[in-house]
Amino acid sequence: MLNRHLIAYLPVYLAQALVGFGSVAVFTRILSPDEYGRYVLILAGASLAATLVFTWLDAAVARHHARSDARGWLPGHLWTAWRLFGGLALCAGLAASLAIWLVPMTGELKLAISFAIASTIIRSGLSVALETRRAAGQSWRYSLIETFTLSGGFALGIVFILAGGLGAAGPFAGLALASVIALAIDAPILLSKAKRDRADATRAMAFFAYGAPVAVSLIFEHLLSVGDRFVIAAFLGEAATGAYAAGYGVADRSLSIIFLWLGAATGPLMIKALEHHGRAAAQDVGRKTAGLMALIGFPAAAGLALVAEPAARVLIGPEIALAAASVMPFIAVSGLMNGIMTHYFHEAFVLGRRPKVMAGVMLVAAAANLALNLILIPRLGITGAALSTMLAYGAALVACVLIGRRIFVLPVPLGDWARAAIATAAMALAILALPQLDLALAELALTVTTGALVYGALALALNIAGCRAFIGQLRLSLMEARA
Repeated sequence: MLNRHLIAYLPVYLAQALVGFGSVAVFTRILSPDEYGRYVLILAGASLAATLVFTWLDAAVARHHARSDARGWLPGHLWTAWRLFGGLALCAGLAASLAIWLVPMTGELKLAISFAIASTIIRSGLSVALETRRAAGQSWRYSLIETFTLSGGFALGIVFILAGGLGAAGPFAGLALASVIALAIDAPILLSKAKRDRADATRAMAFFAYGAPVAVSLIFEHLLSVGDRFVIAAFLGEAATGAYAAGYGVADRSLSIIFLWLGAATGPLMIKALEHHGRAAAQDVGRKTAGLMALIGFPAAAGLALVAEPAARVLIGPEIALAAASVMPFIAVSGLMNGIMTHYFHEAFVLGRRPKVMAGVMLVAAAANLALNLILIPRLGITGAALSTMLAYGAALVACVLIGRRIFVLPVPLGDWARAAIATAAMALAILALPQLDLALAELALTVTTGALVYGALALALNIAGCRAFIGQLRLSLMEARA
């Protein structure tokens, strides 16, 4: 079952990879350094606002779906979820409109922020639908909707920048329009199944009681990953912020796509296994999850650190490429730790229904990151921000592992992790032995190909995380698709 879910979610995360790298490659070239810096600052602010206002509902919808379905409460569950979203969207839209009207700012900035808020609200509604599909195990429908939204939003964003002259507002306008289309298609289907019941008010309180601590935790986690942009902007300016965000985006997005893909498939399975079959079943899914994270995450992080300079020269605009490359090795390590922590060890707090403890851990980590940024950025520039992020994520990961084991023990397959580490070390040695080429694209292609062949051969030979069975399942799925 796990392999089938991973295969079903694969298209959406391939789309995320395309959009993630494409947005850096394209936007850093068609926007000026200052415009790109402004775009990433607004994006960071919009993401924080979405996490604060809407994410608690997404978390509650995902966590309570399996139990509601098992007990025949799903129509009421859906009614409560969409009613809460409608109220949140109305309040958020009115508050944001008032703030934009009252706060003095340039017309260009007002336009960008307005589209960012619109895309955030619409996207949050789509997230309710997507979390419902994911929790229900409807992986192919989730994948189709999200793939369309991501790719369509990216393409429309380019059109709005080049043809519409929207500048930093273009990417937000594109995502808003794509999300409207997707929401208009999927939301009516879910709403038709919703029905109000007597438990609506009680359920809403239960949603908030569970989701609010999760949202607080995610806010601090988000501050940990994007808060440094505001400190960089204050000390070094928007252009430096854009360079840092570009390097961060290439390295972190490469890894976050992997872990989001794994987490999207395995998180709901762990919850469903716990609700229907008990603790041991959830731990069995967890053991396989941790093995897969090592199988894919270890070589991805090492490879990114080793190819930082040629990757930056290929993917990032030439004005900021070298500065962006300097932070990528630090962010690759941070992305690995963040992925394992967020999409595996955080599940201990979710399964054990102790999200407040998780929020406390992330609060301390975000505060430590801010303090380190204030100390290191004036001394080391954007490298100081990257180093601060790596140290903060390392401390947060250790804390999550130690504290989480007291709540819900998630297994760590040390054998798979050790084999993945050995294969990754061999891959790194092979890459370091390669000659440096003048052409960045040729060097990147040679490095990636060599690393993939060496690691892939060793992973199959060692059968890390049972990868032979996964490849066999993938081959069977492709054959069935062709038939």
